[in-house]
Amino acid sequence: MMKKRKVMKWFNRIITSVLFVLLIGVALMVLITKISGGEPNMFGYQLKTVLSGSMEPDIKTGSIIAVKPGGDMTRFEKGDVITFQEAEDKLVTHRVIEASHSGESTMYQTKGDNNNSPDAQLVLSENVVAQYTGFTVPYIGYFISFAQSKNGAFLLLIPGILLIGYSAFTIWRALSTAEITSKEKNEGSTKDEKNLSSESHS
Repeated sequence: MMKKRKVMKWFNRIITSVLFVLLIGVALMVLITKISGGEPNMFGYQLKTVLSGSMEPDIKTGSIIAVKPGGDMTRFEKGDVITFQEAEDKLVTHRVIEASHSGESTMYQTKGDNNNSPDAQLVLSENVVAQYTGFTVPYIGYFISFAQSKNGAFLLLIPGILLIGYSAFTIWRALSTAEITSKEKNEGSTKDEKNLSSESHS
């Protein structure tokens, strides 16, 4: 019985710690996203959200990817994956299938791995934003995309509610256990009294 209680105690601590870390993590993610005005920027790398399947299976729809901005944007070769500005409010991450140099200008022919044909327009090196590093985490992009929205702060409520709910469950379970233990003690005392009464009559 004592061993079971110790296991449950450690289990409760682990769950509480996980929920607390989740709460802090969500708070930091929302805060960083709001401050940066877009994808978070950490240790010189930018985290970009990918919401299309043009680079599957390497980059899943709804993933986040880490890209490295800066440097010489004319350095890329066939096989490199770059993030570039396709339109004013649209970034695309595709693979370079051909690089052509003319004087000081460089243009890239790009293509999504999952697309049947290359992109319609060549990409000027001036429009390249960053290089894909190969780091990707699936499905977190949906989370970040929502965090960037007006209702993103509501994400803070989810782990908070889970933490409060689990705390309430833990308290209820502790009270129930205490009540059962109390009943068992009372029943034991009643049995002892009956036994003593029987012995005295005999």
